[in-house]
Amino acid sequence: MADALPSPPLSFSEFESLSTAAWQERIRRDLKGADPASLKWTTPEGITVQPFYHQEALQNLPTGQLTNTNTNWLNLPTFAVGAADAGHLAIERAADALQRGADGAYFELTDAAAFDVAYLHERLPLASTYVGYSIRIGAADFVARLLATGATALRGFLRFDPVTDHTADLPHQLADLRTIIGLTRHLPEFRALTLNGTFFANRGGTVIQQIGFVLAAASTYLEQLPSAELSVAEVAAAFQIQVGLNPNYFFEIGKLRALRRLWATLLHAYGLPTEAAQALRLFATTSTWSQTTLDPHTNLLRVTTETMAAVLGGADAVSVAPFDRIYQSPNEFSSRLARNLPVILREEAGLNRVADPAAGSYYLETLTDQLAREAWAVFQRVEAAGGLPGAIGLVLQELHSVAQTQFQRIANGEQVIVGTNRFQNQQEQFDYNPKRLLRSKEFDSTRAAYPSEVLRLATALHFQRREKKRRRAAVVLLGTHTNQVILESFLRLLPAQERLALKASHPEGTLSVLFSTPEAATLMYATPDQFGHFARVVCRVPVDEPDFIPPTLLTADLATMQEAVSLFGFREFTVEGYSTDDVLARLQGRA
Repeated sequence: MADALPSPPLSFSEFESLSTAAWQERIRRDLKGADPASLKWTTPEGITVQPFYHQEALQNLPTGQLTNTNTNWLNLPTFAVGAADAGHLAIERAADALQRGADGAYFELTDAAAFDVAYLHERLPLASTYVGYSIRIGAADFVARLLATGATALRGFLRFDPVTDHTADLPHQLADLRTIIGLTRHLPEFRALTLNGTFFANRGGTVIQQIGFVLAAASTYLEQLPSAELSVAEVAAAFQIQVGLNPNYFFEIGKLRALRRLWATLLHAYGLPTEAAQALRLFATTSTWSQTTLDPHTNLLRVTTETMAAVLGGADAVSVAPFDRIYQSPNEFSSRLARNLPVILREEAGLNRVADPAAGSYYLETLTDQLAREAWAVFQRVEAAGGLPGAIGLVLQELHSVAQTQFQRIANGEQVIVGTNRFQNQQEQFDYNPKRLLRSKEFDSTRAAYPSEVLRLATALHFQRREKKRRRAAVVLLGTHTNQVILESFLRLLPAQERLALKASHPEGTLSVLFSTPEAATLMYATPDQFGHFARVVCRVPVDEPDFIPPTLLTADLATMQEAVSLFGFREFTVEGYSTDDVLARLQGRA
């Protein structure tokens, strides 16, 4: 068969070119006199999104922006390894994953000293297997142990970021980082300095904050790590950034592209050429912030959106978390789904066939520029406040403020979490034990859905207890400001004519709790000190025990619980005209 003729260049010359003004006039005509400006909307990040974008929008944007042309992104499942765990089971799971579509493995190590690197090298030869590690302390010793395995090279990366993780004794940790970079600078396929951008994403930070705060951490390393033996260019060459992903599709694409652009700007400030910025690698992981325990299969939709945004935005590697990781131990079913998702996007959707597919999009190019400008302003503000880690208080306060705003938007329905605050499955049967989950120290309370979840789970337990008529009581810690979330969620369910004036639900700084007895449930609030003393009494923990962390769920016999609640001064939160049971029943879909 003769070779097919090459396709001619794509052309639409038969269509007349239209200016932005012409498009605006057509929109105005179609709106029948309405103002086209009414179609604009402003995102929670403060970005104004236009109703349409035209080619002229690109004329004022900077040219020659740094983009990633590498389409061979890696699929790296994550394996958590607990304290005092040699990691053999996680290593075996990683070896199996490599036979089933994974391109490497990423180990989150609680106890790096206990991790068996010899066994790792035996099962996953380090010279040929791409492996990432997350460590909080003892990083230099760990890298020395990796090199002592006899591996001729290392492929992968180390995430050790004492500035972002505000690890104690920073001078010692920085010395460890200098040692690590010195030990690995001859290994071109190993990145010794991966920044923990997920810290900001998993606490609800906006995409603008995430970029700005990551740059602030990077600036600290570029300023403090260089020495007589280690140049600033060698420090820059060691960088990788781990970013957390959320389901805001276009903004996540823009986030990764803006981060690459600003990386070149940051390195230029340290006297490094653009070529140095091209070496940056981005490792994108699905975040915990957007994950839910209610209707958890909806998490599959979220991680698909997040992963697509990552690879289209130019990530070099992705890690997709199992949809049930918030409440289940690792299992084959959910791990297989997570591992196969990038494979499907690569092999069936073909998302690895085009480099920087967002290039030239009027909307995405404009959005990238807007995010970059706003993020640089955030970076400059942190630097003006002393930089990291000195300005960590400012960073945490801004993250807290944004998270609280999102909680309120979720409560009043402005921000939708499918299955949690919209389209709930009122007949949902949990495939986990709500009581055990609420008692678990591992139950992640930093997620967007947590205030809604903990209320639904706590009230489900209350109704179960009421049906069983057991003479026991429970107190569930709902969190800070959660009574306000409950109030806003409840008001949204009332007919418009019955909605009450919105009031502060409890004093600033107090904790919200649900006191559940066989007969009734009462929403209450207490100061952190009151709740702490109460929890120690119920759990029979001595007052001088320094490491006690009160669990979310506390249970005791009814008389003991009533006495303790009264003794420690808990106060009831009421909604005028409605009992707590009325409020909870409506929120549970029982009214």
